[in-house]
Amino acid sequence: MEIKKLHPALGAEIIGVDLSKPIDEQTRAAIVQAFNDHIVLVVRNQDLDEPGQLRAAEIFGKVAIRRRPPGKSPGGDFDTPFMMVTNIILPNGQSLGAFGDGEMWFHHDTSYYPEPHRATLLFSMKLPTWGGNTCFSNMYQAYENIPRKLRDRLEGRRVLQIHEYKRRERLNLDEVDFDKVRHFEQPIFITHPATGRKALYISRLMSARIEGLSKAESEDALEQLFEISEDPSIVFEHEWKLGDMVIWDNWCSIHARKDFPRDQERLMRRCTIEGRAMQF
Repeated sequence: MEIKKLHPALGAEIIGVDLSKPIDEQTRAAIVQAFNDHIVLVVRNQDLDEPGQLRAAEIFGKVAIRRRPPGKSPGGDFDTPFMMVTNIILPNGQSLGAFGDGEMWFHHDTSYYPEPHRATLLFSMKLPTWGGNTCFSNMYQAYENIPRKLRDRLEGRRVLQIHEYKRRERLNLDEVDFDKVRHFEQPIFITHPATGRKALYISRLMSARIEGLSKAESEDALEQLFEISEDPSIVFEHEWKLGDMVIWDNWCSIHARKDFPRDQERLMRRCTIEGRAMQF
């Protein structure tokens, strides 16, 4: 097995591993260490059915089952570990999956859960001729880049995280029906349970309000944090190829999707790894 660094800030390619076959303990340990070191792993040229993807996911922990939201529901099945991320529409007019159309702003997966998922595994099955790249930002580095005065002001505070199925739009809290969306207050700065490192835990798409600040103060502080977290110098952009398996750490990275042609099919199979409560 070879580990090839892809970007100075984060991202590494694992070479010489076939995830469709059993992985010995030494290789498993090396993959997990690479995951903790590089935040995002890319394994190319994979041929994975659903059982194969589940076996690969178990390298990183217990596979999570999708939860049905309290209100409106996106496309795709529930009571399954998988979500199809796609723009494909079936003959009956229903979507084959969810979140398949166009650009999507930076976010953590499941930051609105009391126990956010540890990792996401996304496997490419159909791709458009261009676009649809996924960008990942190193939130350890983002934390370190916060000016000391702002960091001291926000230390120990929480931020409200909400998932309202938006993709390119900030939330208006005056219009949110909290009974119909998942939401949870998380620490703005977390200590990563696996590495012990501090990370910024906000995103432009899902972070709505900082506790203990006025609306104007909260918006000003969040905008500063968004700019820091999306600094191009700490962002790795992955250009997808068929058969790519990409695994990322949801506790210390945010990710975003770039636009792609809406008349071309894009199909990805996603599963996640169970997590735990975030701590300061």
